[in-house]
Amino acid sequence: MSPSLFSLKSLRRRSKASFQTERSTDTSSEGDASVSQGTPASGASTPPSLSQKSDDALNLRSKEPAGAQTSRPAPAPHSSSNNRLSMAGSISGMTGLGSPGMTGSRSHLPISQYAPRIGNLTDGCWAYQKVLLVHGTIGEAGTQRPVDGTLTISRADDAFPPIQWPVCESQWKALVYLQPGPNRLRFDFSSPKLMNSGSSNPIHSSYVMVHMLPPMNAPPLHLAILLGSDSPGTFDAMPARAEREGNGLDTAMRKFRMAAYLWQAFTSEQMFRNKLGRRAFRFDEEWMTGTSNIRDREMGTMRSEAKVHIIRTDKTVNELRDLEKAQQYEKASKKGALFDIAKQAVTNYFQPLDGQKLHVSVLLLDAHWDTSSQVITGHAALGGSGGDLRVGIFGSHCLQSYPSTFEEVVPAFTDCTPTDTNFVANDCNDCGSSWEMVNLGIGAHLHETGHAFGCPHQESGIMLRDYVRLNRSFVAREAYSTRMKSKGGVVSRDQECGWHRLDCLRFRSHPCFRLPSDPPMSPDESVQAWPLDGGNLIVTAPTGVAFVEIFGDGDDVCHAWIEYAAEGHGSGQTPRNATLSEVDLRSRLPENKKKGNLKISVKSCGGGSLDVGDFHKLVSSKESTLKLENGNAAFKSKALGFSQMPGSSPGQVVFSSSVKHNRVLSKVIVFHGRAVDGMEFFYDDDSRQLFGKRGGRPGGDTFDLDVRRGEYITGFHVRSGQWIDGIQILTSMGRRSPLFGNVHGGSPTTLIPPRGFTIVGVSGSCAAWVDGFSVLIAR
Repeated sequence: MSPSLFSLKSLRRRSKASFQTERSTDTSSEGDASVSQGTPASGASTPPSLSQKSDDALNLRSKEPAGAQTSRPAPAPHSSSNNRLSMAGSISGMTGLGSPGMTGSRSHLPISQYAPRIGNLTDGCWAYQKVLLVHGTIGEAGTQRPVDGTLTISRADDAFPPIQWPVCESQWKALVYLQPGPNRLRFDFSSPKLMNSGSSNPIHSSYVMVHMLPPMNAPPLHLAILLGSDSPGTFDAMPARAEREGNGLDTAMRKFRMAAYLWQAFTSEQMFRNKLGRRAFRFDEEWMTGTSNIRDREMGTMRSEAKVHIIRTDKTVNELRDLEKAQQYEKASKKGALFDIAKQAVTNYFQPLDGQKLHVSVLLLDAHWDTSSQVITGHAALGGSGGDLRVGIFGSHCLQSYPSTFEEVVPAFTDCTPTDTNFVANDCNDCGSSWEMVNLGIGAHLHETGHAFGCPHQESGIMLRDYVRLNRSFVAREAYSTRMKSKGGVVSRDQECGWHRLDCLRFRSHPCFRLPSDPPMSPDESVQAWPLDGGNLIVTAPTGVAFVEIFGDGDDVCHAWIEYAAEGHGSGQTPRNATLSEVDLRSRLPENKKKGNLKISVKSCGGGSLDVGDFHKLVSSKESTLKLENGNAAFKSKALGFSQMPGSSPGQVVFSSSVKHNRVLSKVIVFHGRAVDGMEFFYDDDSRQLFGKRGGRPGGDTFDLDVRRGEYITGFHVRSGQWIDGIQILTSMGRRSPLFGNVHGGSPTTLIPPRGFTIVGVSGSCAAWVDGFSVLIAR
């Protein structure tokens, strides 16, 4: 028997107790951090009793090869927080204690009462973007006097250099750079008022493991810098700043990239606070020299960073600056011209395929502060969509004040250097100092990017003008404000800006905000409305009804809404049907809005939207209800198409089989070309009914129903815009006809009646072809 085998058997025969007695209990000088047991899993966790865990840890050590423990995930955090203080002891008594290992594993050391507590992370949590916004306190809130100091965040693998963040009255905010996979992070607090803080052996430490998984199943937000054909690639900057940092294209790319990372971190935190998951848009990336920290640039470290596309237009710089002076000025000429130029340049550059939706945020680098006219030329703040292209644009007149690395974020948001209008603009008089210029530039550009994501103006938040407080999301103490004439101070959470709740609900359904765990998206994002008697409306959506916005008479922004949260339903999904009452909707409005026109906008979980401009008109009996021959009431769905073609006239067909029991619908002939011309319904007695016209392909296309098995029509899948481009018939046996007409025209909508109703006919209008379509339903 070999000695190694003999020793292995001997090892297995030894009891746990023998390990405890033979092993030294003095671990303060041990170099193997992988067997330490006292380090918390996160700033909010308390380690269990050492006596409870000692046996398990030693047993693991006897069974695993050396070094295996270092890859083991940190234990889950405990909910109790009172033990932290009881174990901490006095700070003076901790002088000279060993520092916990950088691996993030547990240590025998007591936990300092000044160890950072992390407010928005738990050990082992998941994130889905590169830059994470983290906040917390030093020690237990309210258990000790507030302290100032410095928080240092470092990685166990040193893949990103340690970054320091200020602590103000025990409050701190910081950014963390994540890499795909596990990220073991260490948070160290130091203060000149605490012993041992200035040594190389810090003891006020917390640890957390964050797993990052990039959402590659979501389309990216592209970043682009737009230049004139003869642009030198420079932006406005004060001479001292230009000399120190440069104001060329390379500097612009680094600053724009860092601003985009701040957008991402801010948005993810806002979604998390709204209990919608850590959702944020991702970026198109490229392998390049890292620009997010100073060390990468000095050492040439390569990273996958957000790609900034450089796009040149066929317009010269002077042409761009003359097209639009500045959107905020009444004397601006050709409003929107720069937006159209940007869209065309982006389209020419990316050359998207048919049906490929692009989301692009554009920085207009040639924006320039014209001191003679006191106008920002070559700048426009606009965002929106044109077909499959979604674009937000903003000028570079605030770019000089942006941070370009993590180390510059806090200095940028606290820099009180006055704005010299001899060189740079004080946009809207909100940029009296450098840090206020950061707020407006980064925040207003995020506002326009929000428009590109489909967000309208809101009553508060980024989509109003709340971004002038953007700094409060990234620093714990605000500097002196020239805009408010206030000296600043410590910032509480309720003083920060944010995305409006309705923006977050939109993002929850947006394809760019999908998480890897989300189920596949349905291609049918449509919403349909079904008026009923009694002033009620049923709305249906194949992907589920997400929320309903309610607008009173004259409202430009939404002040009241109804949410349909998934957790409120036993199936774990949002409802596909929702009933809306006019009385209930009006009750949610302020007293001065309860009368007058009532408008709603219904949003689906797939991102679809349905607007009802006059709720009362839609649900009124005269407009939406008709009496059938058999005495039953039928209800008309909200029409598709605009019914505005020249010569358009209304038409309606009530199926004979729905009012006469001796009739059976046997087949449907659809007349179509590049649009739907008409539909003819045939019955078993050879009678027929025509809706629309017999145009398009001669004879049309026939779809037969299985009469012997009682097959009947249960719905229609329609592609429509201004008119009806294509139509597909759905049956009770789960069959679908071919899609007749233009299979790629318009937008898709599925018309399936709510539960308890059946289709009894079709209605709409027809001109040269069908330009309006709805279905009739009855109980």
